[in-house]
Amino acid sequence: MTGIGNARRAAADGLRKVGAGRTAIWIAAALLGLAFPVQADEAAIRAALEPRLGRIDAVAKTAIPGVWEVVTGAKVQYADELGKFVFEGPLRDAATGRDLTAERQFALLPLHLALKQTRGSGKHVLVSFEDPNCGYCKKLAKELAKIPDLKLYTFVYPILGADSEEKARNIWCAANPVAAWNAQMLEGKAPPAARTGCDQAGLLKVIQTGRQLGIRGTPYLFLEGGEPLRGFLDAQRLEQRFKERGQPSTQPPGARPRT
Repeated sequence: MTGIGNARRAAADGLRKVGAGRTAIWIAAALLGLAFPVQADEAAIRAALEPRLGRIDAVAKTAIPGVWEVVTGAKVQYADELGKFVFEGPLRDAATGRDLTAERQFALLPLHLALKQTRGSGKHVLVSFEDPNCGYCKKLAKELAKIPDLKLYTFVYPILGADSEEKARNIWCAANPVAAWNAQMLEGKAPPAARTGCDQAGLLKVIQTGRQLGIRGTPYLFLEGGEPLRGFLDAQRLEQRFKERGQPSTQPPGARPRT
């Protein structure tokens, strides 16, 4: 009987080991499924995210495995491969310290819709979002006039009420928008009423861009490459920032701006 009992016990141990082995296989398979999700493509990510984010203009892989760049207008966000998670930057290159998100968003700015002014060589580039009734924007205009070799792109961005919206329309529709803007900001001369039939689609696009970027106050500035400068800075501090960056004399991306 002892031999038969030992045989039975051995058989039972064998069955338990087989069961444990099968369990281990299923657990390993489950873990592999979690570690290596199904590879998604651009169309799948669009389908997953557009119901939540609205129209997506571009989807592209980043240098980070499993992370995709998602562009909506001028805003850059990131998503996982299945479009289940969305997050915002800044995404920085650890080796160089570059803010890759800021650089990408700067490249997406519709500079052809900005008022462009160039002084001297224009080697220092500044982009601003400004309200025509903003007091600090008017102070900024006086400071910017002191800076030589400046290339300035101004987005007329009315956020201070109905009067700002009216002045923005009038400036946008003026025969010389840059002159109308400078008269308003430097001399306090309100622009003439907008001409009938003026196409304001570009102005609406500027307002949409500012909202996408979360700009709620003016002036809001960007150095070339996308570094943001929030609020008023005098000429001395701006020139110091230009010096620190050692900005090259290059034309920012975008179509020909308004002059």
